Amino acid sequence: MQKTILQITEDGSHTLFVPGLNEHYHSTHGALQESELVFIQNGLHHIPECIKEINVLEVGFGTGLNALLTVIESKKQRRKINYVAVEPDPIATDILENLNYPTVIGGTEAVGYYKKINEAGWIHPAFLSDYFIISKIQAKLEDVSLKDEQFHLIYFDAFGPDVQPELWTEQVFTQLHKCLKQNGILVTYSCKGTVKRALIAAGFTIEKLPGPIGKREVLRATK
Repeated sequence: MQKTILQITEDGSHTLFVPGLNEHYHSTHGALQESELVFIQNGLHHIPECIKEINVLEVGFGTGLNALLTVIESKKQRRKINYVAVEPDPIATDILENLNYPTVIGGTEAVGYYKKINEAGWIHPAFLSDYFIISKIQAKLEDVSLKDEQFHLIYFDAFGPDVQPELWTEQVFTQLHKCLKQNGILVTYSCKGTVKRALIAAGFTIEKLPGPIGKREVLRATK
């Protein structure tokens, strides 16, 4: 793993800065509020209530913030979530233990869930609650075998297209389009022109949505 520097974002939550890539894991304007808007409000809340068991794929597990927000939401909604996270370069546990997401979110439940997420292995699924199972996969996305029409929702949270251009391509989005169920959605923070064109070429219908503080627009793509 590359060297990281812990930083506090404008909403009080942490992010990590990677000097070697000149890239942050989250928005410096607010890590927590970015994840809540892009992935929970634009993504998870957009899955119809009639679907009582949701399969979620996260591309770019990173700090585990999206997983933490999702497990909390699964209990609120009383909907079972099967969560698959793909990450080729996991962050060391001792670094994750210093991140303040549970404190900023509040409540002892968040502390317990975040500890379980970080302690979950990279081979076997971990049962975090009656409503949430997480499977963490340490691999590059292109090396992961995904079944056709497997997922209802994809959190696409890789490093930006300027840093990891190989992940923001028509070929990758075509692979993800295939593994989504009909009417499944992919949400991401990037609204770059090349990303929109690649999603459309892969077969998605895209929507530009209002972004979090510091970002004008984000994307939701539907199969």
